[in-house]
Amino acid sequence: MWIFGRKGPSGFSASSTAEEVTQGIDGSGLTAIITGASSGIGTETTRVLALRGIHVIMAVRNMDSGRKVKEAISKEFPDAKLDVMELDLSSMSSVRKFASEYNSSALPLNILINNAGVMAPPFMESEDKIELQFATNHLGHFLLTNLLLDNMKKTARESHKEGRIVIVASEGHRVVYGEGIRFNKINDKSSYYSLLAYGQSKLANILHAKELARRLKEEGVEITANSLHPGAIATNLLRHHSFIEGVASWIGKYVLKNIPQGAATTCYVALHPQVKGVSGEYFVDSNIGKPSSLASDAELAKKLWEFSLSSTESK
Repeated sequence: MWIFGRKGPSGFSASSTAEEVTQGIDGSGLTAIITGASSGIGTETTRVLALRGIHVIMAVRNMDSGRKVKEAISKEFPDAKLDVMELDLSSMSSVRKFASEYNSSALPLNILINNAGVMAPPFMESEDKIELQFATNHLGHFLLTNLLLDNMKKTARESHKEGRIVIVASEGHRVVYGEGIRFNKINDKSSYYSLLAYGQSKLANILHAKELARRLKEEGVEITANSLHPGAIATNLLRHHSFIEGVASWIGKYVLKNIPQGAATTCYVALHPQVKGVSGEYFVDSNIGKPSSLASDAELAKKLWEFSLSSTESK
């Protein structure tokens, strides 16, 4: 149980749960995609959005796990509208295949939640020869968002409902390499440090949301883009660091959020009326927070956008 629960301007706090921040909200008629929906806060986000009447497409790497989660939620809420689709964010061909299949399905898209992630593994490269955390946490989501954007624009235009893009980042974005994003050393194994590389990918998440929000506003599209820190949560993201995972489990009940609390900010940003028209912000504990100076650097955000475009176009 999170012990520090002072409410912010939104009326919610670190101890608020996903169900609490969406209480009374009717999401009927809305369609959402959630990446990484088969575990952790992705599962709870799926459950709560389904509870609120939203048709949720679970974009997952492991289809068996995804189907089991779908089954469990359907047992709890027999009216839940859930579909499972395969998506491996570390593979640009998988991202393209998913987006192509989704866009061909004639389904609308109101909400995109870029939630999936990998945290601090030993140095590994994706099938596209890109450092795994940067490939999965940022580039895969960057490409996915770009490929689904026309669908979201069409949905917002035809439904007269604001579209929302939600990117799950982390306070870990403050712990990064000196230059923030090492554009020329993304794949440099010799200077790789797992936690700094994780911070780099999470910094990229926030910069992505900021630059995307700027572009959408410039275009006059009724779609918002925001990033968030879900909170310190003991999930299987820590599996590559057994000592940290052990400590987290031990002290977790006193200082870490549980899963329902960890999913709260995502659900708040995705659904709450208070967030209508708010774009390019970074949320913490279901309130607007203040990211690092690097995460607020508009020029760095533009540079990252161009780098991400060139890194995904050829893949």
